[in-house]
Amino acid sequence: MQDEEIIPFLLQRRHSTFFSRDEGFYDRRLCHARYSLVYLAVDKYEAAIFVRRVLRHPELDSQAKRMGKIVRASSAGISVWLPHAEHEMRVGWDLKSA
Repeated sequence: MQDEEIIPFLLQRRHSTFFSRDEGFYDRRLCHARYSLVYLAVDKYEAAIFVRRVLRHPELDSQAKRMGKIVRASSAGISVWLPHAEHEMRVGWDLKSA
């Protein structure tokens, strides 16, 4: 699947969370209530670990909490764009999600 096909695909689905290591998906213009995007700013060998960390994080641990958000996850923490936000929100990792 090509990058430009992913957003239309997600719009056809209900409540999907898409994880990618492609920085192009960390764009607040992509915020939409029907899906969430998570950009993993980590090495490819760390991707699975960070997928689990994101899914366990108290701010993102349910589908409802993730919908509409564009997330950047790295070892330094998590940045989140919310729909219609002027600034990204930053949260740290907690011990529960580590």
